[in-house]
Amino acid sequence: MPTTTSARATTSRAAGRPAARRPLLRSTAALALALAATTATTTGAAAVQPDPATRLAGAGECTFPMKKQIEDRPWALQRVLLDALWAETKGKGVRVAVIDTGVDRANPQLAPALDIGAGKDLLDPKGGDGTNDTVGHGTRVAGLIAARPQAGTGFVGLAPEATIIPIRQNDERQTGKADTLADAIEHALSKGAQVINISQDTTQPMTDDSKLGQAVKKAVAANVVVVASAGNDGLKGEKRKTYPAAFPGVLAVASSDRNNERAAFSQPGDFIAVAAPGVDMVSTVPGFGQCIDNGTSFSAPYVAGLAALLRAQHADWSAQEIIWQIEQTAERAINGKDDYVGWGVVDPVRAVTQDSQKPKAPTPDPGPPPAAAPEPAPLILRETRQEREQRFGTYALGIGAVLIAVIAGTATVARDTRRRRRQG
Repeated sequence: MPTTTSARATTSRAAGRPAARRPLLRSTAALALALAATTATTTGAAAVQPDPATRLAGAGECTFPMKKQIEDRPWALQRVLLDALWAETKGKGVRVAVIDTGVDRANPQLAPALDIGAGKDLLDPKGGDGTNDTVGHGTRVAGLIAARPQAGTGFVGLAPEATIIPIRQNDERQTGKADTLADAIEHALSKGAQVINISQDTTQPMTDDSKLGQAVKKAVAANVVVVASAGNDGLKGEKRKTYPAAFPGVLAVASSDRNNERAAFSQPGDFIAVAAPGVDMVSTVPGFGQCIDNGTSFSAPYVAGLAALLRAQHADWSAQEIIWQIEQTAERAINGKDDYVGWGVVDPVRAVTQDSQKPKAPTPDPGPPPAAAPEPAPLILRETRQEREQRFGTYALGIGAVLIAVIAGTATVARDTRRRRRQG
């Protein structure tokens, strides 16, 4: 059974100062060591790897709860005109399932967003409502989608009136399995989820007829927007599929940096649909406050939040049309789609404002038609008749002018000579 890993880059940082003042990424060596830790496997089980930040006990990375909040507006929100983004809706009424390590109910930015009655803990044999997040990963994911505004911080979710269905399917002991991920999708469907966010991936190929593949197929057939992270094994640039992101109908999300380029850790492949900010991402932590983290785990909920806004704004659009709108309005660096950022880096404001028509499948943008090349002048190596006549005419005028000058000069000399003789 395939092994699954939490789709995040292990470059967590403490929230001691604003994201804008921090380096964009850690060194490649640090990322490589961290990613090696996330790909460890558990024999005989499709274990979901824990958030690596919890392995570094006492290291002070992305600790929680935080005593202070991050005051500044995160860079991933600074690039968005929030007034334009929220002109019509903030996602009210849209139900987003977060299948992860649980979503903390104590953080004041998330408490109003949770539908606790619809939550579920698939790891606790005694049951639970999905709000026991000992890792903090799911709480960060949920915050990027629907964290409410709060005094003292510039951080807010992209859809701050959406409802979160917390589903705990992962923990720090690697007890989550691919089958429990499938069960989590089934539960999300039973509770009316309109968007499902999955910020984890498998490292082994899966077929469409696997239990997870069947669950994803059922969600897609139920008109649910399924958003999944691409994974963080991209340091070597090797292209491969990850699941559930690569299943048909899933909106697979890669990570981009501040320059709208693929983040170094982001997994490339032909299944990538779009990219979204995934570097120095600020979000909520259990208890209180926010921290800063990196990974495709945090790119996916950025897109899920946008999907929630579109679902609220266009109740008549299908899940496929929502996906097409996100893809079609993404900012492209090339003419078409590539294996690194897909159709481009999502543009939330463009997605919610350029919506006068129902979306269609994206196609490469041909750009403006090329200007017609000027016709070259004919190359003539001999003198034309017109040029010869003009040349002769010029000669005649020149000769005439010379003759006139000579005659005039001669007459003047003769006149002056006669005048001197008379005077003498």
